[in-house]
Amino acid sequence: MPYLIADDLPDAPAGARFRASLARPGILRLPGAHNGQAALQAKAAGFDALYLSGAAMTASMGLPDLGIITVDEVAFFIRQITRASGLPLLVDGDTGYGEALNVMHMVRVFEEAGAGAVHLEDQLLPKKCGHLNDKKLAPAADMAAKVAAAARAARHLVVIARTDAAASEGLEGAIARARLYVEAGADAIFPEALTSVEMFREMRAALPGVKLLANMTEFGRTPALTAQEFEALGYDMVIWPVSSLRIANKAQARLYATLARDGATTAMLPEMQTRAELYDVIGLNVFEALDRSIALSVLPK
Repeated sequence: MPYLIADDLPDAPAGARFRASLARPGILRLPGAHNGQAALQAKAAGFDALYLSGAAMTASMGLPDLGIITVDEVAFFIRQITRASGLPLLVDGDTGYGEALNVMHMVRVFEEAGAGAVHLEDQLLPKKCGHLNDKKLAPAADMAAKVAAAARAARHLVVIARTDAAASEGLEGAIARARLYVEAGADAIFPEALTSVEMFREMRAALPGVKLLANMTEFGRTPALTAQEFEALGYDMVIWPVSSLRIANKAQARLYATLARDGATTAMLPEMQTRAELYDVIGLNVFEALDRSIALSVLPK
């Protein structure tokens, strides 16, 4: 059921609800949701927290993931996802949209939009997907300053520091950066683009007591692992960042190809969400019933 105007709106701040989800036993599974509809479908499948990927946002806007969208554009996505689902949301904050003051602004905007957590990365602009080549890293001290700024600005937001250092500085470099970021105030560490199970294991061993996030993106450098396998390695969170968008885009491509070929969508009907299914997901009848109850006229005595 959507949360836009429901009676059961969450009372606790999103950050507090994200921390509570993270504190529960077992790994926190965070499927990517690139819009409000995807968020509702993930919620219906039983997930109790979500992830918003920068790559998914930009791709849905027809743009590459090079750090070129703005804080306010991201806030639009945050609002629709959290308003629709009511679930705590981890948001991709890229490089923080600038330096320390910009990071503090981003944290406040994301909190106000409804985010529960954010991750920052230690790349320089133009940043790249973590699984691509030739990423340029910021000095570790500069990134630590951003993390400290984010932690200072956060009222309840969970701050996660992502390091892309494994590709260029090796695992030891990534571990050294992670320790520095924890000292600066990061609530958790996201070691990006690790390429073997052993690397995940060594990262876990090097950071005892630190919450760790794993990225299970398709078509990347990380071997395909299940949530259960990441949990066995000692990881606390796992994201599937762009999966929902990849599926939706593939289906849309088939639709347009069929329509161009046939001049009709008939052949695609079995693959479509029906009108009844759509209305059920978005809670049309719930909204209409609420509207009738509010608009009910009361006669004067």
